[in-house]
Amino acid sequence: MTLTDCPVNYNPISFYLMCAYSYYVEDDNLIGDWQFDLLAKWLQENWDALEHPHKALISEDDLSAGTYLGEYPDMVKLAVNVYRRNEIGQTTTIGETL
Repeated sequence: MTLTDCPVNYNPISFYLMCAYSYYVEDDNLIGDWQFDLLAKWLQENWDALEHPHKALISEDDLSAGTYLGEYPDMVKLAVNVYRRNEIGQTTTIGETL
């Protein structure tokens, strides 16, 4: 896969953290497990070419395991709510009081 083959329309590092937060904290997936695994694999293959302020939060071990159990910045939590409203059309969101 190349950078142009990224399976999401968002920054892939942001989306990885958003999906992990929605799954592990909210227990309400944004995407299916197989899609998350594909995203983790894509990130591994393209890791050196990617830039993002939260890149340091994710380790290559996280990507190999297809998981993330670290701390989530408030920006990630809010982005999940925005994604749910704008992309999925949910009118109520989990953790909306942030």
